[in-house]
Amino acid sequence: MKKWIALVLAVVAAGMLLLLPNETKKQYYHHQGNVFGTYYNIRYEGTCDLHDAIKQRLHEFDASLSMFNPNSVISKINRNDSVVVDSLFAVMYREAEYVSRVSGGAFDITVAPLVHAWGFGKKSHNLEARSKNINVDSIKAFVGYDRIRLAGKHLQKDNAQITLDASAIAKGYACDVVADLLLNNGCENLLVDIGGEVVLQGVNQNGNPWRVGITRPKTDADGMDEGLQHIIQSSDLCLATSGNYLQYYYHEGQRRSHTIDPRTGYPVQHGLLSATVVASSCMRADALATACMVLGEADALKMIEQTDDAACYLIVASGDSLQITVSNNWKY
Repeated sequence: MKKWIALVLAVVAAGMLLLLPNETKKQYYHHQGNVFGTYYNIRYEGTCDLHDAIKQRLHEFDASLSMFNPNSVISKINRNDSVVVDSLFAVMYREAEYVSRVSGGAFDITVAPLVHAWGFGKKSHNLEARSKNINVDSIKAFVGYDRIRLAGKHLQKDNAQITLDASAIAKGYACDVVADLLLNNGCENLLVDIGGEVVLQGVNQNGNPWRVGITRPKTDADGMDEGLQHIIQSSDLCLATSGNYLQYYYHEGQRRSHTIDPRTGYPVQHGLLSATVVASSCMRADALATACMVLGEADALKMIEQTDDAACYLIVASGDSLQITVSNNWKY
């Protein structure tokens, strides 16, 4: 009898061992959807489908930093409601403050009043602003990263009319947040793309390093892209691209770009069309790419080369052609 029981237990144990590899077998998952007024495209190798967890994390992110959500932390701050900032907002604020300093104010999350005044808004363009002269000096009184500060869990403003817009840093930060979720769940091979900002690690489903492209901008009136200017192949990368060749309009023969210089209050007028930045985090890459677009080619290169953990790939209009300029440490 004991031998029979031992035999049965041995068979059961062997069966469990046979089942175990199937239970822990990894496979690649692919999820797509919309968030923050743009898209997300996420691929990863894991033991289970994490889409629900990803959507929950993005929902938490939306509740903190989305300009489209009237109940988000940042929306309440803009209305001067009494609100305690959460950890997502606090991390974003500290990084924004850092990039504002290293860029000499070219990046500034308080630039929102100027963006709206020049006819670019969070939901739709302010068409009325496109046909009138802007009183820049009066608006600049409510712009400046040095006019806000985080005191504990509360944001303090020098003026109640100061409003924040984290759109130039939030997509990159969201990529970092989702990538961290995947890594914490044992996913070593992943690609997170939110609105063109990208975090990738490891290899794709074919066992090769991931490939991402940098769009080639057109310089003609339709503003559509002509495919890819450059393809990057990597197994460890945080990348963001900013450009001003899609959102612009003409007023009295003058081109007004959606890239507003917070220091002058005016749309930029240089030839830099696109800035792609690789950095230690996608959040930092996102903010630095925006700063590059404000600074222009020469000052952007100077800023990036003085930043230890960043490199850039710049596409500049040169007559009817495009010129490529890269930082000294660009290796992609």
